Amino acid sequence: MMLPQATARLAPEARLVVIAFHSLEDRLVKRFLRACAADGLPADLPIRARDLPQPPLRILGKAVRASEAEIAANPRSRSATLRVAERSSAVLDPAVLNRAFSEHGPDAWRS
Repeated sequence: MMLPQATARLAPEARLVVIAFHSLEDRLVKRFLRACAADGLPADLPIRARDLPQPPLRILGKAVRASEAEIAANPRSRSATLRVAERSSAVLDPAVLNRAFSEHGPDAWRS
């Protein structure tokens, strides 16, 4: 339940950086960030881009994994995955965050 709380505390344009050390943790983080970055509208809806609602988060780049040099220097970094998202200036609705987490919450590894 930390991801919704951390996102709610972010100031606009601030970044949320999460390091996951297990693939199941990474799955939760990835699904939460994707759910918060989605606008929730169908792709073929005839609306101009400027009229779309702004999602609370914007994913920055791809997941970063340790390089071969880092793994050689620190073998425990082999499983680490870093993901970054930036908070938008949109009004943040806590219900959206909680719904994003509950859809992909603690039991998400079962799906």
